[in-house]
Amino acid sequence: MPGRTPILAGAGVAALAVLGLALYGSGLLPGNMGGALQPCAAAKPALARVDAAAKGEVAAMQALTQARPAPDIRFKGPDGAETGLADLKGRLLLVNLWATWCAPCKAEMPALDRLQAQIGGPDFQVVAINVDTRNLETPPAWLKQAGIRDLAFYADPGGRVLPIIQRDTQSPGLPTTMLIDAQGCTLGVMKGPAAWSSPDGLALIRAALGRTS
Repeated sequence: MPGRTPILAGAGVAALAVLGLALYGSGLLPGNMGGALQPCAAAKPALARVDAAAKGEVAAMQALTQARPAPDIRFKGPDGAETGLADLKGRLLLVNLWATWCAPCKAEMPALDRLQAQIGGPDFQVVAINVDTRNLETPPAWLKQAGIRDLAFYADPGGRVLPIIQRDTQSPGLPTTMLIDAQGCTLGVMKGPAAWSSPDGLALIRAALGRTS
């Protein structure tokens, strides 16, 4: 009948619009960063816990407003073979960039070592990555001299990691530390040193793990 086709067409457009809104709200369409396509959406409870626990000696830990995938960085493992953050997924990581020419870095290294000794294990690891690009024998020698025994030696003698982390965290200096969950999502960033083995530091890591003690 004349006039019926426009009505049906209009109804079809309306139905498609409703379907589009439903899909957008469910996160099944591109552009909806709060939905299923957001790879770190499940980290929201951990973000809230980290934000609440960032106080005292670790008050400078900046919990992100929304977790995001950690940068895909590659570096040398303890055995000298190339590894990366993706290879270390499955546990909470405290990724720390340090250098022997950075006095604050060296000052906090014993605390990172104690943190690893106290609660490091299958659920948590400190990943301290040395970024020296010269005199490559100096960093492991300094660690031995300083009595650092529980931290595995990771290094980036090629100088690839530092600029990537600086861009990702907007942190121009050292030390820079990232808290990365077991799924590889960045929860927070610390710009500068901290007393990581203090009660506040331990409480922060346990909060990120969802532990009460």
